[in-house]
This record gives sequence, C-alpha cells and structure tokens, in this order.
Amino acid sequence: MRIGYGYDVHRFKRGRKCMLCGVEIPAEFGPDGHSDADVPIHALCDALLGASTLGDIGTHFPDTDGKWKDAAGIDLLIRTYSLVREKGYSLGNADITIITEQPKISPYINQMRTVLANALDTDIDNINVKATTEEKMGFTGDGTGIAASAAVLLIVNNNQ
Repeated sequence: MRIGYGYDVHRFKRGRKCMLCGVEIPAEFGPDGHSDADVPIHALCDALLGASTLGDIGTHFPDTDGKWKDAAGIDLLIRTYSLVREKGYSLGNADITIITEQPKISPYINQMRTVLANALDTDIDNINVKATTEEKMGFTGDGTGIAASAAVLLIVNNNQ
C-alpha cells in the first residue's frame, strides 16, 4: 500500500465558474487559475501522483503550457489516474477536505463523490468529500480564496 497527500489553493475571482470536484457550484465567483482551477481535484491529483512517486500536478500539467489553458480538472484527474494505473496501482480510497466560507458545499457533496468515483473507476464508498471553514480567519476565512487537501491510499496491483 502507498499513501499520498495533496494540497492546493486558488484565489477567488468574480465571474469565474466555481468548479469543485467536477461539479459546477452556483456562485458569483470561482477559483482563478490557468485551468478551471478545480482546487480539490488538483489536491487529489497531487495525492495520487505523490503516492505513486510520479511528481506533482505542475510537472504533468504545467501552467506554462497553453495545452492546459482552461482544462477541466476532471480531465486532469482521469489523465493522472491513468498514469497511476500504468505504474501498477489502484485506488483504495480518497479523503478530500474543501476549506472555504463560501460557497456552501454540503448540498453538492454526494454529486461530487459520484463524479469522482466515476472518474476513478471505483465505488462511491471509496470517496469521501467534506467541507469546513476557518472561522473567518486567513484567506479562506475572509473570502479571498479557497483551499483543499486530499489523502489517498493506493494498492499495489497483484499483476505487477
């Protein structure tokens, strides 16, 4: 078994789509970035890449490459998991925490879990998504940004 951890942050920007775990959340603002800035998916990609010693998301999908401009986070996740599978691992489980005051995440958690489970070709019971605030402290608390962390357990495939 292999354990990986990922973390990502982005500033909020008015007029941007708010894509979180592959789900568009209704909001007047969204994470700003080169891709769709899906913060929890970026953290999940880093956790997967870290557990399989494949570097990080910036190595595979650099923001200096126009190919990844406005790329959907869910597509990056599918590509990342393909690399992980090629190296001989499969997902045991993933645990994701989204840190933001707004927008409220709880109404969308089951939809997020379903989208992630489908992208990772696993049962929804292997995916956990939760949200928390930082009690109005720091950049997530004052509403200027969003953060996410992810932990994964990878299992070595027997045929490797």
